[in-house]
Amino acid sequence: MKILLILVGVGVFLGLLTYLTIGAKQHRVEVCVEYEGRNNCRIASAQTKDGALRTATDNACATITNGMTESMACSHKPPVSVKWLD
Repeated sequence: MKILLILVGVGVFLGLLTYLTIGAKQHRVEVCVEYEGRNNCRIASAQTKDGALRTATDNACATITNGMTESMACSHKPPVSVKWLD
């Protein structure tokens, strides 16, 4: 009986985890940034538009900057372009 309860509990947990991971609506966005003459674009997704925009901007800035100070300065600049993909 204990094994059956454990199996049911694991099944419910995995179902909930799957729903929370892929079941919620995702917002996708492509953001292009420019920092000190370097350009980069990245696509990101999140459950909120603000989250997707922030993630895409941070990811785009991470590959064209050197260090945390430059990355933060880049992330605080307005993007060159924003294209919503949903």
